[in-house]
Amino acid sequence: MDNDVYGHVNNVVYYSWFDTAVNGYLIESGAIDIHAGAVIGLVVETQCNYFAPLAFPDPVLAGIRVAQIGSSSVRYEVGLFSGNPADPSAELTAARGHFIHVYVDKQTRRPVALPPQLLTVLEKLK
Repeated sequence: MDNDVYGHVNNVVYYSWFDTAVNGYLIESGAIDIHAGAVIGLVVETQCNYFAPLAFPDPVLAGIRVAQIGSSSVRYEVGLFSGNPADPSAELTAARGHFIHVYVDKQTRRPVALPPQLLTVLEKLK
């Protein structure tokens, strides 16, 4: 997703990075199975604050944490950083945001209790 007419990655892409960072971590850690699992996470709320532009082709780094765990929901917080060591602001957060997943049965789309394996992984991010 190349730079927009303003010379940086468009703001909507940041939400995609949030989703990729969290779901990538959950998939790699074995907390969820997006293909065969019975439970999926649906985003019900999202928000982002922008502090500095990020631009293609610089790499982007993401830090994630779990801010709150409910019976069927999780609030994730994400910080995005420039991965370009030549960027003088690389140590500062370029964007910070959150989103809330409600975990539901894949078939019925009704909320379910967080699976034990997911809870184990989430506790490591608190």
